[in-house]
Parts: sequence; C-alpha cells; structure tokens
Amino acid sequence: MSDWPEGRNGGQGERYGRGSAAPRPESARAMPHVRRRPAPPQSPPHIPPQQGQGYEDGPGYDSGYNTGQVYGGGQRGGGHGGGGRGGDSGYVQPRAAPNWGRRIKVGVLSLVVVVLAVSVGTYFWADGKLKREVDLSKVIDRPGEGDGTNYLVVGSDSREGMTAEDKKKLHTGSAEGKRTDSMMILHDGSNGPTLISLPRDSNVEIPSFVGSESGKKFEGTGRTTKLNAAYAEDGPELLVRTVEFNTGLRIDHYVEIGFGGFANILDAIGGVEMDIPKAFKDKNSGADFQAGKQTLNGEQSLAFVRTRYAFAGSDLDRTKNQQKFLAALASQTATPSTILNPFKLYPTMGAGLDTLIVDKDMSLWSLGNMFFAMKGVTGGEGTSMNIPLTGGSVNGNLVWDKDKVKQLVEQLKNDEKVTVKGS
Repeated sequence: MSDWPEGRNGGQGERYGRGSAAPRPESARAMPHVRRRPAPPQSPPHIPPQQGQGYEDGPGYDSGYNTGQVYGGGQRGGGHGGGGRGGDSGYVQPRAAPNWGRRIKVGVLSLVVVVLAVSVGTYFWADGKLKREVDLSKVIDRPGEGDGTNYLVVGSDSREGMTAEDKKKLHTGSAEGKRTDSMMILHDGSNGPTLISLPRDSNVEIPSFVGSESGKKFEGTGRTTKLNAAYAEDGPELLVRTVEFNTGLRIDHYVEIGFGGFANILDAIGGVEMDIPKAFKDKNSGADFQAGKQTLNGEQSLAFVRTRYAFAGSDLDRTKNQQKFLAALASQTATPSTILNPFKLYPTMGAGLDTLIVDKDMSLWSLGNMFFAMKGVTGGEGTSMNIPLTGGSVNGNLVWDKDKVKQLVEQLKNDEKVTVKGS
C-alpha cells in the first residue's frame, strides 16, 4: 500500500483539488498544521481530519486542526481567544475620548503664565532704564500737598549723545550745557487732567534755595528773571523750587526729555499725524510746513514744537503747538497697535526711557499714569491752557496774572473742575 494520503497517489480514492472533476472545492479541504497548545474551552469543537487527509501521526505533529481560521481568516474585534491584545484575534484597544475641558484649562493657564512672565520681565527691563537723577528732597520750603498728582514736564535743549551730523540735521546748534525749551504742569485728578504751559519767558522771582551740587543755601534777594534761567542756574531742583514758589502748587514728579530722545521716540512709532491749520516756515528751527493733515517724523516734530519766530504770539503760540503735539503723540501712541505689538512697543519704550530724566521717587506706574493723563487732555476728558497772563511785560518777560493763578492753583489743589481761563 502506498504511504501517500488518499488523493495524493496516482488514482486511488476520490480526488479533489486542481485537475479533479469532483464537485468539492479545493478551499474546503482542511489543511494540516504544526502542533499547537490545546484550544481554550470556549473554542469551537475540534474537527478531526477525514481519513487519508493530513499527515500521519509522528513526532512534532498531532491530528488537530485550526479552529476554523482557514488561511488566516479570523474575526476582528471579538476573536475566540478572548479579549486583549495578541493571538490571532486582531483586537485593538479603543482610545479614550480626549478631555477637552482639561486641555483648555491647561492651555489658558500656560498662556497666563507666559503673559505674566513677559510682563514682569518687561517691567524690570523698563524700570532699569529710567534715569532717576532729580532729588526733590533737596527742594526746600515746599507747599502742602493737595489732591491729585502734579507733574512738571520739561523739554530741554540737551544735545547729549547727539553727533555733529545729528545737531546739523535737527537744527539744534552746538551750545554747551542745556536749557529748558518748554515747561508744563500736568495735573491728574478726579475731574480730568489739566495741562498748563509755563512760557519760558515768564517773569518769575528766584527764591532762596539749596544748591543741588554744593548743598549750600542761597538766600533769595527778590531777583526776577526768565523762568528758564532757573534751570540754567542750578538745574531741575531749582526749577521745581521756583515753580512751587511762584505758583504755590506742590510738584509731585519731574519728567524731562532732550532733543535727541524726542526725535527718536517719534521715529520709533512711525511719526505723528498732525493737522496744521496754516502753513509756516522758520529757518531757526528748520520748520517748513504746508497746511493740512500730515505725518511728522522725528526731525519734523522737533522743528514743529520748537518754532516760535514764525508766529505773531511767539512763545505763547509755540506753547499751544507744544500742547497740541504732545496730546496727539500720547493719543496715537497709547493704542493697541503700539502696546500689543512688541516690534513697535519695545523700540518706542527704549527710545523714550533711554533719554528720560525723572525724580528719584518716580515709578513706572506713575509715569504710565502721566502718559495716559496726557492722552486724556485731547480725549474730551481734560483741559489745556497757558498760565493766565496780564498782557504786560517786565524787561520783555511775560507777567503772570497773580489773582487768576491763585484761583487756578486752589482749584487744582482741591481737585475741582478748572474754570479759570488761560492766556
């Protein structure tokens, strides 16, 4: 007898498969395979091979067949081998649904942390740039404090840090030292901000004072001179002392910026739009403006606020232009497009803080309040004016109207609405 299983010899038995005329398809024949561990209890019953099909029993083989997974065709997702990975079931553990609430909370918390870190870093960076050089504790015989906060804002003709080319371009000249080109009192109170220009040619009395460098006391002699002479004589401390003595208003903070810094700020923010009602020209300041709306860069802005000889009112007209310009500058700078744009904010802050000189007690918070109060002057919340004048003069200097000045100062001290009209 042949050792071949039925169907593999030359013609014995019923034949199936390729070349056979039998109706049984080849795919229905169970295939032998390597011995496996016994099937788990839940598997379908073992089907023995038909006689003559499969290999004879021998080492490494048994007569068992697979559990119906012919040619690897098992079920997915719930195979016979039980749940879990492995085996021939092809089962895949489903992922848990994402916890969107938790993800949003983590995202918001991360954003808050980043914003706080940037804000704190920016604060210390900016705070380190402030030049706190003015010591108001050296000012003697000061008026009593009132309501609100009073800033003395000074524009000086300091040429510190400017090259010869800068001085020529900005028409500043090359004078040594520095003088005040503009002086303003900004009162920030509950009735809105009030901006008061003090003409540099105002006739004022120089009171007794203590030298800012020498510490020596100089007694007052009743001497009168231009207001800007006080600054030239002994700097910011004597200027504050003189303003307080002649007005009776206590100055809480001092802020000064020079020519170069002023121009740099304007260039950093991309200029300021101004509406100039009438064309004017001035060879001394370099001003040459046509009437109408236009954007002024740093050089043009400096020429605009310095021009005096082109106007009939000379210094009075200049102070009005300075107020108008500073209010426009604050209004156009304190906007989301500047504050929220780091490529605009940091250059602007850097240009301004590098050249600002403030008092030793000035904080960034106070400086920010001053800036927004300046913006409020043109926002319909405040008032801008020149200090009241009599219309007369002494030695060519402008004379203040003492009665109106006294009334104005009382209103500022009590943080009342300003009703006094300026010049």
